[in-house]
Amino acid sequence: MPTRREALAASAALTGGALLSAAPSAAAAPRVTPRHATSVSDRSSGTTIALTHATVLGAGADHTVLVRDGRITRTGRSAEVPIPPGATVYDLTGKYIVPGGLVESHVHNDGPENVLPPLFPLNGVTAVREMWGRPVHHEWRDKVRAGELLGPRWVIAGSIIDGSPSLWAGDLDERVIEVTDAPSARRAVRETKASGADFVKVYSRLTPEAYEAIADESRRQGLRYAGHCPDALPIARASDAGQQSIEHLHALLLATSAREPEIRRAMAKVRIDPAIGTSFERYASWFRQVHAVEWQAVQTYDVGRTRALFDRLAANGTRVVPTLTVHHSLERTDQLPENSPEFAYLPDWMTGYWPTVWSALTAGRTARDTARIHRIYEHRLRLVAELHRAGVQLLAGTDTGTGYAVPGFSLHHELELLAEAGLPTRDVLHAATAAPARMLGLPADRADLLVLDADPRTDVRHTRRIDSVLVAGRYLDRAERLRLLSDVARAAAASAPPATGVAAPHVCVH
Repeated sequence: MPTRREALAASAALTGGALLSAAPSAAAAPRVTPRHATSVSDRSSGTTIALTHATVLGAGADHTVLVRDGRITRTGRSAEVPIPPGATVYDLTGKYIVPGGLVESHVHNDGPENVLPPLFPLNGVTAVREMWGRPVHHEWRDKVRAGELLGPRWVIAGSIIDGSPSLWAGDLDERVIEVTDAPSARRAVRETKASGADFVKVYSRLTPEAYEAIADESRRQGLRYAGHCPDALPIARASDAGQQSIEHLHALLLATSAREPEIRRAMAKVRIDPAIGTSFERYASWFRQVHAVEWQAVQTYDVGRTRALFDRLAANGTRVVPTLTVHHSLERTDQLPENSPEFAYLPDWMTGYWPTVWSALTAGRTARDTARIHRIYEHRLRLVAELHRAGVQLLAGTDTGTGYAVPGFSLHHELELLAEAGLPTRDVLHAATAAPARMLGLPADRADLLVLDADPRTDVRHTRRIDSVLVAGRYLDRAERLRLLSDVARAAAASAPPATGVAAPHVCVH
């Protein structure tokens, strides 16, 4: 739960420091009749947008937000904030503003430019952390910054750095850098920096020697590193080394067993056959092997050991991105939707393979296997609650890019799963707003807001009740947002699969 100091800091960040200056009296403010504007404001220089009479989370009821040149210039009580002449005014009486909008901390985007990027802001997601960066993501970011493409702010990883053989074969457009020792690991970090990436992405099959070289070289190069905790590395060592965030819950589950040495020996026996030629087959093999070890860990769960470890993570400032969305889709396949209105916003060639792939992943499971995997998922929810109890900073991320996760929409599912795990609504919202914004270094005065019809503090499902969105200073009112969503649906329906290199299914926690 955010401390009072954190809440005050968030409020100050929202206002851009304006609340610290003397506000004009209500009598000094010119009379302005609040109205709903019918046009969509752009980010042209000198244009002021006034969002009036809203409840601003972290600030209070009946507040006004002023936006100019892509920045929030002032926030305060509506009676105390004068509306500049010529401003475009939106009366948001009865609405709730989420400062900064939502931040998605774990995505993998691969698909049409006129479909994927817009879906994030149209669902209130104003910033994303891309966990497997490619040149196209840098191109999209440049277009978004130039106002040529509707999309979120992007923080972009380099290529995945993994051991050899990697879980990923050479059948995808994305590049994997395989390293076998400290020198090759250091070269990979330097290559990542040269590519323009914002951070280094570490992966599951790294050796401890290579991992520690990556950690050291990242510090030398001034880069953060984040990603998976390697199978061969105790999670406490990854935290002590300074890994910014740990993605997914596999490593955490294994580390909380009373028989961790035995568990680690079992993990050391997990093998990836380099003769396996497809990423899907490699991951499916790893998935089956690791689930067997995870079941052993669930049966030998140690509360005391768990709390000591999680206290250590909290003391180190290590963040955790549980990605419950992808764990749920892979481990509670009985709850997967056969269809959903959200699927209409992706091309059929992207969604059509999901049932086939998931059937292949679960092929051969007996009733006992299924029951155990359900238990593993329930145990993951318990671990999330324990992480929260220990004060480990949880971040909301979905692993969008895997099946059954639609960009933008899926983050709202993740928030509901975090609440299901036992997090108070206030802390669920923190995991998708102030916490990731702070980690990613997003500008405090950025002109990003999510406007809701209902208070998300009373029910996290209210984040779906979107009235409008402000993204990089552009205000999308209800009518414009719905029109743009319709445009995306039409673009998705018209999209043809790539002529070459048809995308292989992304099916793993990656």
